[in-house]
Amino acid sequence: MQESYKEIAPRLVGLRDSLDITINEMSEILQIDAETVALYESAKVEIPVGYLLQVSKTFSMDLMALISGDESRLRNYSIVKKGLGLNVDRRESYDYQSLASRFTGRKMEPFYIKVPPKERADMKQVAHKGQEFIYMLEGRLEILLNDEYHILEVGDSLYFNSKTPHAIRGLDNKEAHFIDIIL
Repeated sequence: MQESYKEIAPRLVGLRDSLDITINEMSEILQIDAETVALYESAKVEIPVGYLLQVSKTFSMDLMALISGDESRLRNYSIVKKGLGLNVDRRESYDYQSLASRFTGRKMEPFYIKVPPKERADMKQVAHKGQEFIYMLEGRLEILLNDEYHILEVGDSLYFNSKTPHAIRGLDNKEAHFIDIIL
């Protein structure tokens, strides 16, 4: 899997440079510590989609422009045929497909996600601004919210504040497939 954060980080630096603001100023605007902003711009670590979404909303730019370098162009509707969503390399072993990458002015970011099984000890919590909605399509998903584990099965859904630390994994030695909408 390619490390997309190595391509995204320079776009973040370029955005900040074009706005003529420092890392500390970016940190204040986003209400995130400066060390984290610098780390994401370093091209050395994975950049959470929640951070990218926050940057895109704060600076009124297209999320896909940050992720892929291409601008969205469709304004009235966008159809994405099965399996043809824009692949977004987000996390090692996760399969993310953007389901609205070509639509400009999105108010939400819908993804089709496949998460592999793993051990509980390997779950790493993330938190970011916004809200998320998960709808289960296939398999079983365990989600850790704060310190509570929950299991979602086909047809189950979850809506939560993304500031809540969360981590996920597939269960039963199978991938979990779901729709994830980030606001």
